[in-house]
Amino acid sequence: MSQQVRVRFAPSPTGYLHVGGARTALFNWLFARKTGGTFVLRVEDTDVERSTQESVDGLLRDMKWLGLTWDEGPEVGGPHGPYFQSQRLEIYQSYARRLLDNGAAYPCFCKEEELEAKRQKAEEEHRSLHYDGTCRHLSKDEVERRIAAGETYVVRVKVPEKDYVLEDLVRGRVEWKAETLGDFIVLRSSGMPVYNFCVVVDDADMKISHVVRAEEHLTNTHRQLILYEALGIKPPIFAHASLILGEDKSKLSKRHGATAVGQYAEDGFLRDAMINFLALLGWNEGTDREIYSVKELIESFSLERISKSPGVFDHNKLIWMNGQHLRAMPVDELLPLVVPVLKKAMPDDARLNNPEVLRKLVELIQIKMNTLNDAVPVAESILRANQPEDEESVAMVGT
Repeated sequence: MSQQVRVRFAPSPTGYLHVGGARTALFNWLFARKTGGTFVLRVEDTDVERSTQESVDGLLRDMKWLGLTWDEGPEVGGPHGPYFQSQRLEIYQSYARRLLDNGAAYPCFCKEEELEAKRQKAEEEHRSLHYDGTCRHLSKDEVERRIAAGETYVVRVKVPEKDYVLEDLVRGRVEWKAETLGDFIVLRSSGMPVYNFCVVVDDADMKISHVVRAEEHLTNTHRQLILYEALGIKPPIFAHASLILGEDKSKLSKRHGATAVGQYAEDGFLRDAMINFLALLGWNEGTDREIYSVKELIESFSLERISKSPGVFDHNKLIWMNGQHLRAMPVDELLPLVVPVLKKAMPDDARLNNPEVLRKLVELIQIKMNTLNDAVPVAESILRANQPEDEESVAMVGT
């Protein structure tokens, strides 16, 4: 691949890391590791009312648990920072001035009540609801006079009357008419940028080569391509992965069970099993194979094998897959994972301080576990059947 691969995962810290977001992060991470590229973590925290430090901390914690280490971003820095959108406002404003200077955007002084009246009229006349370009044709002198008079304004980009074509690595050829959008806002009267403008500026500034994300962002790509063109910047390559559905084929939500990555860590699932499961939600190398190590996923992964069809989150399959990974683990690797679980559940059982007992116990329960938390009831059953009378009998557990 001649182009240096730079990909990013750009979550909003308004809640927990959802399994859908984790899969997006994973696809980007696998692609970066496969190609020797760079994986960037960028936090889109411009929604000041909903973004919280608690969510940022949880996001970083869950990413680390999954092993999705980032090459640039929070905590590690990098040459294209800051990596929090809230710290990049001057950058967005400079790009907005660039659009104004090259004539690709203009100040719009229309008041909200005016726009609302136009929207209502458009609805009554069954016309499309987009800005009609009133301020697009103001003279330079009038614009300068109104700004000097202290009138507030937003910045709108000029949408050309043309057709656009996106060659998406997953969806294929996507076409649309830009004129259906109307001239849209890139900078609010408060000076705050809108979402799509931030994304384009950040991806351009951070030299992102490939944008891999869920198909729900496909409609955002329409505005983003217009912005790339207005800025005179070559857009990245896009790959929009299908959504993740619940077993009832509706969009995955809390009603289908846990959707927070952190909950699966607490429930005793292995990082490698979770990675394996998430990778197969919308990607397949063209075989019936289901069990992969992380190394094998890196070697096999390609964007071209991401499916157009939605992945179905089958919780029972995740449990089965976790069990497969658990039973394949060498005991020496399993011990440090199981022992803390056992000691937390049975803090007063002195036998758990005996290394020989612990090793034999883990060997016995390994074949019966599907999650790390399953170790507790199985171990309790074995230990109850082997109540020691003295120190010498401790080693007889499980015999």
